[in-house]
This record gives sequence, C-alpha cells and structure tokens, in this order.
Amino acid sequence: MYRLPHTKTVLAALAAGTLLLSGCSSQSPVENSDEGGEIETIGLMVQDLSNPFFSAMQAGVEDAAKEMGAEVVTEDGRQDLGAQNEQIDAFIQQQIDVLLINPVDSKGIGPAVQRAVDAGITVVAVDVTAKNADAFITSDNVQAGRLACEHLFESIGGEGRILMIDGTPISSVQDRVKGCEEVMKDYPDIEVAGHQHGDNNREEALTVATDMLTANSDVDGIFAINDPTALGANLAAQQTGVEDLTIVGVDGSPAAEKELGKPDSMFEATAAQDPKQLGVSGLEMATKLHNGEQVKNTEQLVETELITADNLDDYEGWK
Repeated sequence: MYRLPHTKTVLAALAAGTLLLSGCSSQSPVENSDEGGEIETIGLMVQDLSNPFFSAMQAGVEDAAKEMGAEVVTEDGRQDLGAQNEQIDAFIQQQIDVLLINPVDSKGIGPAVQRAVDAGITVVAVDVTAKNADAFITSDNVQAGRLACEHLFESIGGEGRILMIDGTPISSVQDRVKGCEEVMKDYPDIEVAGHQHGDNNREEALTVATDMLTANSDVDGIFAINDPTALGANLAAQQTGVEDLTIVGVDGSPAAEKELGKPDSMFEATAAQDPKQLGVSGLEMATKLHNGEQVKNTEQLVETELITADNLDDYEGWK
C-alpha cells in the first residue's frame, strides 16, 4: 500500500519542488514552458464546507498554494450534483490551471470533469474518486470500514444485531460499507437489522437513526459512514432512550475526539483520516501532472488508523 508522508513533510517537498521548477523564490508560480505553464489559479470543489473535514482540507490546500504563490478559489457543492456541474463550467470560463475535486457523486460528475480536462485543466480527485479525473488520492476507505467494524463487532461480543447508516453515492462511502461487509463475513452471528442512507451530515443522521432505533430498539451497535453521521446517531440514541449501544464512525474529527473523551459515551471508535494531508498531496500530484512530470501512481491510497478512548491522547488530530 502506498503510504504518504506527514502533511508538513509534503508541504516542504511541494515548496522545494516549486523552487526547482520555477527557478525563483517559493512565492513564485510554478512554470514549465514545455507543458502546462505557470500555475496561478487552483480550483477546489468540496461536497459541503459545513463539514469540518472539508474546512480542514481547504486550509491545507490554501497553505500549500501560498507556498507556490498561487490563488485558491473554493466552491461549496452543498451536496448538490447540479451545483457542482455549474461550478466546473464556471472554472472552465475562468481558465483555472488545476482543479482539486471532491464530488457529491463520483460517477455523475464525470461529464463535467471531462469538459474540464478537454479545456486543459488538470483535474485530481481528492478524498473520493471522480470519473474522468486525471488522478485521485483518497484514504484507504475499505480499510477504514474494516477497522471501524472490527471494533464494533468485538465490542458487542462477536454477535448481535446492528444498524448501518450509509451515505451519498461517492466512492469513499461505498468503500467503507464494503470494508465493513468484508469483516462481517468473519462474524456469522452479526445480523444487520437495518441499513438506511443518510446524506453524510449530523442533522440527517439524527432523523434517520431516530426512525431506525424506534423500529429496532433492541440493537447492539451502529456502523456510521462518517463522524457526523455517527454523532447524529449517538444523539438519536440518547433522545430515544436506547442504552448499551456501541457506535463507530470514520474521520477522526475534532468533534469525535471530544465525544471519545467522555467516559460514558456510546460513541467508541473512529477510523481517522487526515484531510489536510489529502488536500496537500492532491495539489502536489496536480502540480506534477500539470507540468508534465511522470507520476508513478495516479491512484493513491492513504492508510487510516483506529482511534478509541485508549489511544486518544496519542492522536494528533486535524492540525
């Protein structure tokens, strides 16, 4: 598995690479007369800026872009595929140089991504895949699903009934579910009592989980596809009076850290990713592709790690 260096290391490498390519200070744009030319404008499209994961990613990209002397224009997809299609067309009109995209629909965004590629924009998908993108970098989301569900199944004694709260049609969500289902094959006494879709945020998860727990109050655990969903499910369990429940998620968000620090919380574990590293590494990859450099692996996975109350003190978080 490809393991990327820490964010600070990547930032330093990106800045150094910019110096070599431009032949001037780290504040100058990247230049290559034989290929894409200087990088002046970077587009960043994310699913939902109200999610702290994407705010952290934005901060990482902006820090890296500052080292390059480039401008970042960020667009909030608001979980709307139509909005992201329009945003890509606007980026094409603006003649941006590279686009880092986190689509709300990995396949549905394909035609718009192709329009951007045809217009000469280098497109790299970050955190999830996007059809027709030049490359992608994501967390190993199958691994994340495995880690979260291994903890869940062991926590409830290897048997019992669980709920799965799914999300939107993107590769990261689908891979996390896949990882959980792979682990489930080793636990024949685990039964999925309910499997419903949310939209990756806490408010929708609260509604979905409330309905599911009302219909299945005797379940033992919940696998949620991200931390906002897990935390929404945790609140639903509290409000519906369901106790003795194990809830797990994926992200390693600051809100999850806070909840894991509570001694009696039903939220027990999260498979942590690093959104800043994903954004910075995505920009590094886009810079190389834009300037005609060879990128050995255009489909990169970054390992995740399970965070629980036991190792919370050692977790660096989204810094």
